[in-house]
Amino acid sequence: MEPEELTRYIQEQLLKKGTDSAIVSLQKQESSQIKFSNSKVSAIKNWYQMAIGVYAVYKKRTIMISTRDFSKESADEVVDKLLKFAKNLPPNKEYNGIAKGPFKYRNVKKGFDKRVKELNKGENIEVVKQAVDAAVKKGAKRVAGVLETDLSSVYLITSNNVIAREKSTSLYFSLRALVDKYASCHLNYGARTMDGFEPEKIGRKAASLAKKAVNPVEGRSGKFDVLFSPLAFANILANLGEAFSVFSVESGLSCLAGKLNKMIASPIVNIYDDGTVANALGSSGFDAEGVPSKKTAVIENGELKTYLHNSSTAKRHHTETTANAGLVSPEPSNIVLEKGDSSEEDMLKEIKEGYYITNLWYTRFNNYNTGDFSTIPRDAVFYVKDGEIKFPVKHLRISDNILNILKNVKMIGNRPEQIFGWEIETPVITPMVLVKGLNITKSE
Repeated sequence: MEPEELTRYIQEQLLKKGTDSAIVSLQKQESSQIKFSNSKVSAIKNWYQMAIGVYAVYKKRTIMISTRDFSKESADEVVDKLLKFAKNLPPNKEYNGIAKGPFKYRNVKKGFDKRVKELNKGENIEVVKQAVDAAVKKGAKRVAGVLETDLSSVYLITSNNVIAREKSTSLYFSLRALVDKYASCHLNYGARTMDGFEPEKIGRKAASLAKKAVNPVEGRSGKFDVLFSPLAFANILANLGEAFSVFSVESGLSCLAGKLNKMIASPIVNIYDDGTVANALGSSGFDAEGVPSKKTAVIENGELKTYLHNSSTAKRHHTETTANAGLVSPEPSNIVLEKGDSSEEDMLKEIKEGYYITNLWYTRFNNYNTGDFSTIPRDAVFYVKDGEIKFPVKHLRISDNILNILKNVKMIGNRPEQIFGWEIETPVITPMVLVKGLNITKSE
């Protein structure tokens, strides 16, 4: 059988054998990855993946399974195993059904680009070389990172009259320029198309900031204003995005529990979950149930407006799905902080004494329920005095509360960037952000 035919066959067999609902999806992905270190390409990898994912409900018993074997015999085995497992499970009292179609879909703007596919034919090495050479010319001693491209397609069908399909491309580029042990800068770029991708500019900017970070001094602890670069603040927003899910709220893993329709942030803060953003890595025509993606205001003028829902959790909470399935747990798509009207210069001028942080890592919660966390600034970090960057610093830690950060946002930049990476698994679109009075401690 052809893969799509097999996908339909699995759903038909599940319904014939007594399942109440079923969602079956066929996913294909063609990927390329180039790693570079010490300013040279160190590894090249290409691979192709194809799998069928199955979500089925049998008498309120929910189960998920997948297969990479595309034979009819394997499909029959998948159906039999799934039903056998389901019959031995207790009913899921929280399950309230899947979305009912049919739906009409709009293509994601700038969701597919043939030029990204062409990179897999050898041009990706040239892209890496351009970025590395630009960084070295600007003063970097070593350059490392990764370039990844993907060509993907999804075919999704459900027992509730949903048929959806989509193809997409994606591009992810990460580069770290190093001048010495303590002087480095990390930048990345993520998008669905080649529009706006300037590898040489990324290399030059990273090297320039790394050079400014040479010979850092020990930073001081205390209460300081902090200007976060888009990369740094995206790390905080990605962690906040997990707290948006009603699953996290119900599990005691969200600092937003009990705060609907309450002020939780500065009035200038507007945060959306938006699965329709053009050229954004998390955008799609539909969610895992086949519900058309949309834009949802989560925090509006500082007020928490909603949690993220799938169809089942929405019914339980007497609201509507936000198109964020996640069949088990609703998940954010693109976390978007609405831009402000401030320039970098404007925000620096507002700092009497503080820090400019370009990157964060090891962001960990001490208490998910309250939002207490700590995170370590890395790469280029600068001390700011009377509106001017004075010198680089090292060995700092932010030990604070994520709600406190939201409430103390003082200014928001006017140039948003799309960020995605190692600790930012949900794409984030954010400008620079100035936060007042953060608790800074020592990392060593």
